[in-house]
Amino acid sequence: MSATKTMETYDYEGADSSFNDSYEYNDEHGVCGKEAVRSFGSVFLPAVYAGALVAGLAGNALVVAVYASRLRLRTLTDVCILNLAVSDLMLLFTLPFWAADAVHGWRLGVVACKLTSFVYSANFSCGMLLLACISVDRYRAVALRPAGRAGPGARGRVQWTLVCVLLWAAASFLGLPELIFCVVKHSHHGASCTARYPTGMARPAKAALELMEVTLRFALPFAVMTACYCLVGRTLSRAAGVRRARKWRALRVLLAVVAVFLLTQLPYNVVKLVRAMDVMYGLVSDCGVSRGLDRAVQVTESLALVHTCINPLLYAFVGSSFRGHVLKAAKRLGQRLGRHPRHDRDEPVEIPLNTCSRTPSQSGSEEQVTSNFTI
Repeated sequence: MSATKTMETYDYEGADSSFNDSYEYNDEHGVCGKEAVRSFGSVFLPAVYAGALVAGLAGNALVVAVYASRLRLRTLTDVCILNLAVSDLMLLFTLPFWAADAVHGWRLGVVACKLTSFVYSANFSCGMLLLACISVDRYRAVALRPAGRAGPGARGRVQWTLVCVLLWAAASFLGLPELIFCVVKHSHHGASCTARYPTGMARPAKAALELMEVTLRFALPFAVMTACYCLVGRTLSRAAGVRRARKWRALRVLLAVVAVFLLTQLPYNVVKLVRAMDVMYGLVSDCGVSRGLDRAVQVTESLALVHTCINPLLYAFVGSSFRGHVLKAAKRLGQRLGRHPRHDRDEPVEIPLNTCSRTPSQSGSEEQVTSNFTI
């Protein structure tokens, strides 16, 4: 669900009444207006979206460019990182539309409303599922992959493709409600891109979708990431042949990955749970509380979007292999611009995810492929 769609009204088809996360209702004191919430969103949301767009485009576009041109996709993690960058870029490209919607209302018609909502929702879901997939592959690389095992052949690459197709299909399924139910609604406040459900299913459908999104976009990925990275951390802490400083540096990166995910996604999903409970049980009847909940949705979903800007830092730039390719590209650019950087042959130090001991013949083989700790 789009971040700017915190002002949307979920209507019963063919009925005069409506209910909304930020609806204007009659209470004992009169009409609960939401002009203050709209004014806040028209200033806050475009500013946040502009920052996220600039930072996210720079980081994710660089990830795609490096992987597409120089860096070989050696593991499923590499494939997922590339898909994650593409997914984040597609989500970021919808932000200008939502920023314009927050200021002027929706002016692009119903087809653009449906497609933009679908792209936002599907790619938000895809990003969360890819993060879970990355954690599973890292666990497999550390704990389950035999030492000295050769890199994946054609069969392995087919499996990678199948995994990514399934993840994109699941994400597209989660975005289908936006494609089906989103319409352009006109009111005295202007046009808005919003979801409208048929009579008799609006409340249960809205509550069910909120709960499904919390489960599949947050609870499931967080549980998988926590379990896998705990096992990875335990394996690394017991690994022989790796210096203690490197072990703890790797463990700190794992902790940062989980902590950033929790800090950016937990507040928004808590608010979504509250909204789902309100839809089902009508918990919010005070106008001030309703306005506060609307602002909370705007702020926390904007915070959740920040994760698209942080992903390149957590999953690509921290990896020494990726950094090495970026530095080489920078050297080549410097040479083309007439600069003369130092030509040193120092390669970046990498922590192999394969922590099992190797035989001398294995360690000397040029064909051996290990998965670097690109976190």
